[in-house]
Amino acid sequence: MKSLEIPRQEVHIKIVDSLSTTKERNTDLPHAKPIVLMSVLSSLHAGYFRISLSLCSQALLWKIMIAPHSPSMPHLQSSLPSMAFHLLWYLALTTQLSLCVLYALKCFFFFDLVKEEFSHYIGVNYLYAPSISWLILLQSAPMMKPQSVLYQTLFSVFALPVLALDTKLYGQWFTTEKRFLSMMANPASQVSVVANLVAARGAAEIGWMECALCLFSLGMVHYLVIFVTLYQRLPGGKNFPTKLRPVFFLFFAAPAMGSLAWNSICGNFDHLAKMLFFLSLFIFMSLVCRPNLFKKAMKRFNVAWWAYSFPITFLALDSVQYAQDVKDQVASGMMLIFSSISVLIFLGVMVLTAANSNRLLRRDPVLGSAASPKDKQSHRGSARLHVNQRQI
Repeated sequence: MKSLEIPRQEVHIKIVDSLSTTKERNTDLPHAKPIVLMSVLSSLHAGYFRISLSLCSQALLWKIMIAPHSPSMPHLQSSLPSMAFHLLWYLALTTQLSLCVLYALKCFFFFDLVKEEFSHYIGVNYLYAPSISWLILLQSAPMMKPQSVLYQTLFSVFALPVLALDTKLYGQWFTTEKRFLSMMANPASQVSVVANLVAARGAAEIGWMECALCLFSLGMVHYLVIFVTLYQRLPGGKNFPTKLRPVFFLFFAAPAMGSLAWNSICGNFDHLAKMLFFLSLFIFMSLVCRPNLFKKAMKRFNVAWWAYSFPITFLALDSVQYAQDVKDQVASGMMLIFSSISVLIFLGVMVLTAANSNRLLRRDPVLGSAASPKDKQSHRGSARLHVNQRQI
């Protein structure tokens, strides 16, 4: 009886590393671009515009403090030379231009990563940040007046992306089931509110009151909706990373900017502007009294630390406007305290950034995936199913 022979078959398994393939495809450039530049571009995201946003808002604060029509600070007009303000403004302009050039290069060489960022439930909000920085930089410009044609043209160019992103983002919250606000809302969603309010202030400075009211209404209505959604701890707020908790300061940045915008629209710091200022002051005190909330986020340096700077600068700007209207010792004391805190935090974060420059442009795992909170849950379920099938 012949022995049975089982035919042997060779199985060839080919593993394709899609990440390395994509990387090779993106870096296979005609003119052999530097590897360092490619690494910087792949790690850059719109959240880095927090740096220029802080610089621009600080320049606006200094412009208002040293203004000749500021009766609440006569001693600062001599102690803060205008040269310091001009240097700060040009530093903000240089930083903003550098970030915009780098991000434009990323759009050209790593467009897939930009698309992922646009689809990310946190990253998409910071696509407003370049426009916010340009608008604040324009409002703090020392050489242009709001009535000039150049000023109005630049304002229109910088405000159009805000309206375009409003249509996209707010429209998704209304109509797209996987993108409902109850699932996508997170503290970074308030960046869109700040963008509308900054644009409203700029339109009011020009004299376009109808445009200013339109942008102000868009910003404040959505701030109320987002605030209530996050206040109720709906599912979207549970997917916010611990390292991004400095972004919680946006809770008082939005009403503070709303107070500034309404002050520009009405021409005086009326009751509504004061109510928004007191709201932002209350939320600021509520956050400051809970330092343990930010303890884990402060273990390692992250570019998200710049989210501490510009919200406090908005509050300082509010306190300056409030002191100019009330003109008493309490208001002047609040103005001096918040302005000093704003400058100290700005300088502190700048020094820490310089000291941790080696960690500044590392790949951010938070924005490394385009998955929304709902997509992450379904992905985890499919991953478990795939592991079980492999075990079987």
